[in-house]
Amino acid sequence: MKNPSVDTHLLPADNLGTAPLLAVDNLHVEFKTRQGLVRAVNGVSYALHAGETLAVLGESGSGKSVTAQAIMGILDMPPANIPKGEIRFRGTDLLKLSDNARSQIRGQQIAMVFQDALSALNPVFTVGWQIAEMFRVHRGMSKKAAYAKAIELMDRVRIPAARQRVNDYPHQFSGGMRQRIMIAMSIALDPEVLIADEPTTALDVTVQAQIMELLAELQRDSNMAMILITHDLGVVADVADKIAVMYGGRIVENAPVHDVYKNPAHPYTKGLLESIPRVDLKGQELYAIKGLPPNLLDMPTGCAFHPRCPYRQDDCVTDVPPLHEISGTRSSACHYWREVLDGVQG
Repeated sequence: MKNPSVDTHLLPADNLGTAPLLAVDNLHVEFKTRQGLVRAVNGVSYALHAGETLAVLGESGSGKSVTAQAIMGILDMPPANIPKGEIRFRGTDLLKLSDNARSQIRGQQIAMVFQDALSALNPVFTVGWQIAEMFRVHRGMSKKAAYAKAIELMDRVRIPAARQRVNDYPHQFSGGMRQRIMIAMSIALDPEVLIADEPTTALDVTVQAQIMELLAELQRDSNMAMILITHDLGVVADVADKIAVMYGGRIVENAPVHDVYKNPAHPYTKGLLESIPRVDLKGQELYAIKGLPPNLLDMPTGCAFHPRCPYRQDDCVTDVPPLHEISGTRSSACHYWREVLDGVQG
């Protein structure tokens, strides 16, 4: 392993074999607040290979974005703390690197698209200046060369009249166009892993489809790995290879995307799928999961989902379910995953 005190520029790409490009192992993240200790992420593990797309699903507060921010190294510490776990990129634990070494990886090898483009973009600088800054800072390019690359990237993410609009400000673009600017900035340095955090939030359905199509196209062109964070199962069906469903800071189901849609193995995943509007159920009441997500300051005993679960039994209230391996590629944190698969409620 590299010396954490050494200011590494880029991690080597060789000798990977079949090992994952990115692996999160037993990650815990907690926040100290005036009300008490918030355990936002509790033992999350997943792996990602080059060219793969992992969709991380769950309601607000499930720990999706906090996990992504831990991977990027952008958590404010304190109040955040990572008491245990590993985040390995090309076999190197990022949590053991120096701040300077970590900053060299951030943006260059692992990049992130944030969910609120208007807040993420600086309103007092033109979009061209903000994209070009990536090349000036990380590649040492001249202002002229960096602006040329900015225009090239704006063309690549299909912003009309890029040469004319490179000097426009963020507020002069629509929500969908601003999200394209964010994507252009994130792929500027050809990262190997792209984390897209709710990239279609607040966009209309047509624009959502365009953004997802753009991300898929960029991924095919570069073979980068992608983590897609969302609460909407409807946007990932045609994009993701596998799905990790999070609830209360834990992964409750891991599976290939088609297995999840065909037959979910956790009651929460089943509820999310049944909440998707369907044309064949027009006029009928839309299903909703009863209750509210858990309070992270006062988590339920046993399974965190048991207060809302139609499959709940007595042991669900007292015993935390482990992540049961259903097959080599699938697991579920439910005591009664067999009954869920069979559709039989106790």
